[in-house]
Amino acid sequence: MDADALTDARRAEWARLDELSRARLDGAGVDELIIRYRAASADLAELKTSVGDSPQGAHLSTMLVRARLRLTGATDSILTQVSRFFVLQLPAALYRLRWTTLVIALAFIAIAVGYAAWISSDPELVATLGPPELLAQYADESFTGYYTENPAAVFMGMVWTNNAWLAMQCVLFGITGLWPIYIMVENAKGLGTSGAVMAAHDQADVMVLYILPHGMLEMTCLFVAAAGGLHLFWSWVAPGNRSRGESLAAEGRALATVSLGLVFALFLAGLVEGFVTGWALPWPVKIGIGAAALAVFLIYMLVIGGRAYRRGETGDLVEYEAGTPRLVAG
Repeated sequence: MDADALTDARRAEWARLDELSRARLDGAGVDELIIRYRAASADLAELKTSVGDSPQGAHLSTMLVRARLRLTGATDSILTQVSRFFVLQLPAALYRLRWTTLVIALAFIAIAVGYAAWISSDPELVATLGPPELLAQYADESFTGYYTENPAAVFMGMVWTNNAWLAMQCVLFGITGLWPIYIMVENAKGLGTSGAVMAAHDQADVMVLYILPHGMLEMTCLFVAAAGGLHLFWSWVAPGNRSRGESLAAEGRALATVSLGLVFALFLAGLVEGFVTGWALPWPVKIGIGAAALAVFLIYMLVIGGRAYRRGETGDLVEYEAGTPRLVAG
């Protein structure tokens, strides 16, 4: 096979392929582009087989790449993908978890308050928590000192890492259906135990003031993580009209979206805990900052997320990124 002879024979056809690759096409134009793309692909294969790498083959290959992009579409730019993630995918994924998050939040508060009330109502139960002088020191000094014993930036990093680890456990082991519940119950019991000690020493108001500024957003993030883990579990228990594997994969991709979003939200909660909670600001200001941080998160989750969800977003990848799903009847 003479590469120059083939090029001369196919020059007009290749030029037409290149023209179609750059033009606005109607239905007939798309059909012609597909036919010429296939013919040119066969020509390239023949060139590769006969003469190997050649300038003619490289030129034809460039035209085929352009035609293929015209048929399949180019990937979006990084800015477009980032914008879609924060404006559509992440808020929609959070919105889908809203009711499960609310149920977990109410259950957590009920367990924490009930546990605190149960222990603090019986001095003998309080005494089982430790020596009286150690409990008094915890209530009078250690609880509040915890927020200022380290530099603010160091403390912020510590709490951010700890909370991210808890959220990651809910995500990673959510498929079991048990671990997110265990994490939430244990943390509610721990908070209730601290509350009981503080209440037994007439310091319950101090605890509330120190917990609220950062705790409103921090705990909401953990509730969302637990809700995501339970949704992952439910995706393979009740997959609907999809296979368990397909349902689990779709929910897993959406949960990955939530996990990345929680990294930023927990960072904000860590900033509040590190630089606001333990420092010399009026309590109304501290609580106001915490409430504003929570309000931003809830508006993003419920308002922006609701708008994205009603547009058909679920938090999953778009079809181009995730692959075409298997079609089912019904």
